Amino acid sequence: MQATILTLRTTVIPTNKPLTPPPNRRRCLLITAQSQAAVTPDPPSPPTVKLNKYSSRVTEPKSQGGSQAMLYGVGLSEDDMSKPQVGISSVWYEGNPCNMHLLKLSDKVKRGVEDAGMVGFRFNAVGVSDAISMGTRGMSFSLQSRDLIADSIETVMGASGMMAISLFPVVIKICQVHFIAMGRLNRPSLMVYGGTIKPGHFQGNTYDIVSAFQCYGEYVSGSISDEQRMNVVRNSCPGAGACGGMYTANTMASAIEAMGMSLPYRSVGLELTLDDFQKVSDEVPFLADLKPSGKYVMEDMHKIGGTPAVIRYLLEFGYLDGDCMTVTGRTMAENAKSYTCLPEGQTGVNPIKKTGHIQILRGNLAPEGSVAKITGKEGLHFSGPALVFEGEEAMLAAISENPMSFKGKVVVIRGEGPKGGPGMPEMLTPTSAITGAGLGKDVALLTDGRFSGGSHGFVVGHVCPEAQEGGPIGLIQNGDAISIDVQKRAINVQLTDDELNERRKTWTPPPYKANRGTLHKYIKNVQSASMGCVTDE
Repeated sequence: MQATILTLRTTVIPTNKPLTPPPNRRRCLLITAQSQAAVTPDPPSPPTVKLNKYSSRVTEPKSQGGSQAMLYGVGLSEDDMSKPQVGISSVWYEGNPCNMHLLKLSDKVKRGVEDAGMVGFRFNAVGVSDAISMGTRGMSFSLQSRDLIADSIETVMGASGMMAISLFPVVIKICQVHFIAMGRLNRPSLMVYGGTIKPGHFQGNTYDIVSAFQCYGEYVSGSISDEQRMNVVRNSCPGAGACGGMYTANTMASAIEAMGMSLPYRSVGLELTLDDFQKVSDEVPFLADLKPSGKYVMEDMHKIGGTPAVIRYLLEFGYLDGDCMTVTGRTMAENAKSYTCLPEGQTGVNPIKKTGHIQILRGNLAPEGSVAKITGKEGLHFSGPALVFEGEEAMLAAISENPMSFKGKVVVIRGEGPKGGPGMPEMLTPTSAITGAGLGKDVALLTDGRFSGGSHGFVVGHVCPEAQEGGPIGLIQNGDAISIDVQKRAINVQLTDDELNERRKTWTPPPYKANRGTLHKYIKNVQSASMGCVTDE
């Protein structure tokens, strides 16, 4: 717990280097013929700061008798009063495989903190299950909980004398919000990822959570029976951990590790735009053949060395800044001296294409931008007539009635933005239904909502401005011709400005879907998706 957040700069190096391995590939960059002891990094230097800097404010002054009485009341001894206090935050609760094991994990960390001569206090933040709430109005609470979790962690730590924090995120946005809280507090912090779930196995088949979503599309298209559908559902989640593919939680955990715990958005004063994400996507190759669009799950990557081995691989190719400081107190390159290499002959991590899969599209349908997830397997261009739905429930009802009526269409799901959703629900259920119905290459889907990491296909989300705010996506009608050109980064509806303006004159904003409580508060404060859906100025 000596380390703090030491850098805010990204470690990605823009480069157009070829993907041919350098001559010393077999030496695996930092591995030499020296003994293991020779490459083991030196231990970090002892801290020079006062470790109980914050806790001493309540444990030492004689004027803080009330504070000290409360701490004696929870079982601290007189010796404990001079020790630094560490907050141990988790999002444990029993109703979700992603979170159900975190109480035991936090207990182990508490014992480790105490063994190191410090005082550990565990506390919980709320957590929601995106996979359980997906496809229901409960999903409106998912993105909104990002602010709620960050606020609660900041509140507990800010009101206490705890000098450091260990955090246990697993699911999707929870990885992000812990770093938002860390950035706000600017105290020594360490994220301990709760890990990935194992894949499920049944009758020779391998399943994960996306299998459970996609089997509905297979069922409504008649390719599987209801009994086969239930076999998938019963065997997709065999235990604890985050969803098993390279979905949002595992993606965020891997990215955070590779970035040396650098932080996103306004909580640390780092300005990011949509164009920054396009720049990284243009300059860093698409490396791993992982689900949802690939073959493997995170357990497979773990078997060949995991994220540390991939970090070492990226350092070798010059795609990471080895001088970037990390929370271990060492640089990225120093950490990598003890990482294993990707084994020769492995097939999971190899350059698939020279650029990433995130593409930022703009046009008269998304003048403030949109985000496409395009791996290349779906093609780079899609044109077709619009098939418009007010919310995902209407779309799901329609595809269950006649899946083939979707073929060749650009499916528009609107009213799912930050304000309109509210909370910008994820559209994994619709994309899974399309893919499961065998329409993945025959349908494009665009929305002012967002996508789970498990979504794949020709999909475009984050369309801004959103329909609730009068964006062009709210003016589209059935049959309008829509064109999506990934190479030109363009998304347009074949309507003139005059035609769009005429429609806007008769448009009225739909009523908010929440008029009280936390969701109403969120609607009134949240900014657009292009601004990161932040709720503070």
